[in-house]
Amino acid sequence: MIATRRGVILGAAAGLAACALPETAPANAVTPAEGLVLNGQWRQGGFAMGRTQPRLPVFVDGQAMTTASAQGLFVVGFDRDAPATTRIEVGERRRVGQTLTIGAGTFPSSRIDGLPPSTIAPDDPALLARIQRETALKAEGFASRIDGDDFQNGFAWPLAAYRVTSLWGAQRVLNGTPARPHYGIDLAAPQGTPILSPAAGTVVFSRPGMHFEGGLVLIDHGQGLISCYLHQSSIDVAAGQRLTRGQVIGRVGMEGRATGPHLCWRMKWRDRNLDPSLMINASAPTPA
Repeated sequence: MIATRRGVILGAAAGLAACALPETAPANAVTPAEGLVLNGQWRQGGFAMGRTQPRLPVFVDGQAMTTASAQGLFVVGFDRDAPATTRIEVGERRRVGQTLTIGAGTFPSSRIDGLPPSTIAPDDPALLARIQRETALKAEGFASRIDGDDFQNGFAWPLAAYRVTSLWGAQRVLNGTPARPHYGIDLAAPQGTPILSPAAGTVVFSRPGMHFEGGLVLIDHGQGLISCYLHQSSIDVAAGQRLTRGQVIGRVGMEGRATGPHLCWRMKWRDRNLDPSLMINASAPTPA
């Protein structure tokens, strides 16, 4: 299925198995606690956005995880295996908080055949050394913790038209071998289709020719919320560059571990993998 950013179904392309466009559940919200308001998508792969007093520390299940921005905004992510409840608290000597019920996700199975063996189980020493170097470079990008809140107005789809070919969190079977879950949502589109930054942010990694990812860009949207754009045929932005919503960051390709032109769109909050589609049309809570 091909969808515009307004979600209109336009048709199906032959030869590729399309998945239904993921449905975004209504945002959760709680009655404000004193000094804390929360909303978001409280389910595995989802998130909570919060508003509190500026610069207060934020605790997740008792662990200090982030700090509210100068506007008092923060974000917390829930990974694919998030437990049934999470407690979010803010404050220094005196904390206020809310305990959230996290909905269980439903994750399909996804099979991909015809991939080069070197992208499934590489064994060449030189290639393994290259993968190790690239892993270290990516880790530097993911370690970014820019003090900001560019996530506050939510996200748009990064392509004007696309066809969902793999949903987020799918259990992958690659060339017949079970692999780790797929922490991206695959959006098929013609080679060279412009990729648009779905929210404001700062580029923290930009590199063509990665072994698994091809052209890869990482954008920090504040407090360690980082969106990822894989398999690009060309890249139009550089590390350190400030982006506005809708700015072109690169072009759809099929570089790296891919069998056809598409964008694999991913998102991480610190060490947690999130479903970026759940951020579509999100917004930070208004003051209580």
